[in-house]
Amino acid sequence: MGTSWSSEEERQPLLGPGLGPAPGAARRSREAAAAAAAAAAALPAAAQGPGRVYGRRWLVLLLFSLLGFAQGLVWNTWGPIQNSARQAYGFSSWDIALLVLWGPIGFLPCFAFMWLLDKRGLRITVLLTSFLMVLGAGLRCIPITDLMLKRRLIHGGQMLNGLAGPTVTNAAPFLSTTWFSADERATATAIASMLSYLGGACAFLVGPLLVPAPNGTSPLLASENSRAHIRDRIENVLYAEFGVVCLLFSATLAYFPPRPPLPPSVAAASQRLSYRRSFCRLLSNLRFLMIALAYAIPLGVFAGWSGVLDLILTPVHVSQVDAGWIGFWSIVGGCVVGIAMARFADFIRGMLKLILLLLFSGATLSSMWFTLTCLNSITHLPLTTVTLYASCILLGVFLNSSIPIFFELFVETVYPVPEGITCGVVTFLSNMFMGVLLFFLTFYHTELSWFNWCLPGSCLLSLLLILCFRESYDRLYLDVVVSV
Repeated sequence: MGTSWSSEEERQPLLGPGLGPAPGAARRSREAAAAAAAAAAALPAAAQGPGRVYGRRWLVLLLFSLLGFAQGLVWNTWGPIQNSARQAYGFSSWDIALLVLWGPIGFLPCFAFMWLLDKRGLRITVLLTSFLMVLGAGLRCIPITDLMLKRRLIHGGQMLNGLAGPTVTNAAPFLSTTWFSADERATATAIASMLSYLGGACAFLVGPLLVPAPNGTSPLLASENSRAHIRDRIENVLYAEFGVVCLLFSATLAYFPPRPPLPPSVAAASQRLSYRRSFCRLLSNLRFLMIALAYAIPLGVFAGWSGVLDLILTPVHVSQVDAGWIGFWSIVGGCVVGIAMARFADFIRGMLKLILLLLFSGATLSSMWFTLTCLNSITHLPLTTVTLYASCILLGVFLNSSIPIFFELFVETVYPVPEGITCGVVTFLSNMFMGVLLFFLTFYHTELSWFNWCLPGSCLLSLLLILCFRESYDRLYLDVVVSV
């Protein structure tokens, strides 16, 4: 990345490939200082100093974030209206579960997308991703009367939309490094990564508001007029989502530059490790594996838990509508707090570990509060709508807001491994955890009280891993030293 504005000497990695995680901070500082001095001598005059940023970076960020929003919206189309979809199209419980599972399944080829991002750049990868979204949304809109074929087309569309997930999730740190200066990177990462989750949250509003709920009769007994009316309303939602995706694809095709004319920082101008050496570096870095598990386990468990939240809350007499609102506000709150935390991290650098410790301390306490509240017959804690709303929303806020902070810490820990490959590995692990849990719960969903204990357990495990983690900021250190 950045080879067009760099000399031959500059295109050598700022941190040599033989330099693994140093055993102490002193050694890391010496290595980074030596690399910074060499980079400063090699950098052209245009790239020295604080770097050059362009106002168009916000337009690039907006387009990418809106793509993530649309991908999340399309992915979560069916969950909030599953009862209506069953009557309109004859979906089974397995069909509904598979429509959700296409999201994590889409991460199976994520390393191919990360290779494309590393080799071909941001524009080609984003165009391919948006084109897959257009195909997926279009397949769902094909007007046919054969319900069996219609269900297959919907599944195919959800699969193609799931394949867009790796890019909109993993490319946020790559975009922020390419276009934004060191004091804006965390904020840009947070905005780009959080909008996908916000799109999934908005599906809780769009679907139930536009699609009527069934009248309570079974699909076999429901009148043909009722089924046709529900089907028409669902197809209106599908056409609207297809139009939004086509508009975003057209905007991306018209203007989405791969990189700015001049780099915003030294890190943006330096070459990363090769694809193969990056994987070797990641798999041999115990610090990275530790923090990757601290991210993947609790976020994967939380995603699976959120998918069956209505079933978990049914024994405590919380309706499906209330469960949907709890999920919506937990995601929205997580997006707002995540962007605020990232902005705070940009102002006060080198505090990512402390921020994560605070967030996961809150997540552990919130999840324990919720679990003990559901056992009010034993704990005698007050079981009210307010306590359930508060504990669930706080849990979602603490966990969802940690995602951009984790992404920045991943990149800092294993620099100069490419950002896309680094985040691709951890999101692959997280989605595999979520996929396995959702698949398991599809067959064993009669008793879910044990699942509540998985949340505080995973949050506590992550808190201990973060506490034992030794942080380093090699990318940030090079930017600061060379700029000075």
